[in-house]
Amino acid sequence: MVHNGIEYADMQPIGEAYQLLRDVAGYSPAQIAEIFRTWNTGRLDSYLIEITAEVLAHVDAATGGPFVDVVQDRAEQKGTGRWTVQIALDLGAPVSGIAEAVFARSLSGHAALREASRSLAGPKPTALGQAEAAAFADRVEQALYASKIVSYTQGFHEIAAGSEEYGWDIDLGAVASIWRGGCIIRAAFLDRIRAAYDARPDLPSLLSDETFAQEIAAAQDDWREVLATATRQGVPTPGFSAALTYYDALRAERLPAALIQGQRDFFGAHTYRRVDREGSFHTLWGGDRSEVDA
Repeated sequence: MVHNGIEYADMQPIGEAYQLLRDVAGYSPAQIAEIFRTWNTGRLDSYLIEITAEVLAHVDAATGGPFVDVVQDRAEQKGTGRWTVQIALDLGAPVSGIAEAVFARSLSGHAALREASRSLAGPKPTALGQAEAAAFADRVEQALYASKIVSYTQGFHEIAAGSEEYGWDIDLGAVASIWRGGCIIRAAFLDRIRAAYDARPDLPSLLSDETFAQEIAAAQDDWREVLATATRQGVPTPGFSAALTYYDALRAERLPAALIQGQRDFFGAHTYRRVDREGSFHTLWGGDRSEVDA
């Protein structure tokens, strides 16, 4: 199930990379196919990148145009992605990238809603020159790789949470090895995940691994620039965006959850914890606003 959830979160950013290369960089599907073939010789070497190139290079026999242009842009799903998100909610495991990939497929299928929204205002696209397009493609590769790290981080975290909850004692390094051969998300990348968990079986997150942390740090400027460009050009990138938000939330010293706890205490007396002493507390918001032990 989680394998398929990661698969969703792997495919969605790949689709977003294609959309950006086409709508922002101005490349044709055949040109993008060659870009993906090049990426498949490096750190993104994987089955999904390989078949993406094949699909983009395919020419429709009936029209003579790109195959990808004659396929309806409504992605279907069998349910495993939804299950992954549902179970993650039960476990309290944040899999926002997987969830956004599931929702992106759901949104694509709402044809009437999309048709009714065609007239909504958006920015005017700006064309890139040849050199700018090539540089942008390199930045997209960085964003795709960083988002991939986050997708696998979230999936493995959910497995670890399930293992702890149900006492399964799952070997995460062994999971990576099993997925390395014969599955949809098989990739050279999985060898490095296995090595990370073999070196530290108690690794709290793939982002805690020094090598992955260094790689995502090196990619983050380009990752952010790609998202800024996508926003300026009006190209939806829920997968890239969710992955970066997750990364930034993990590294943040403080989150707005403190304010949310204050709000919850105000309207529902749900209590809160303090940073300076143990215990649960409640503020008498409707009275003198003194604080009491809860």
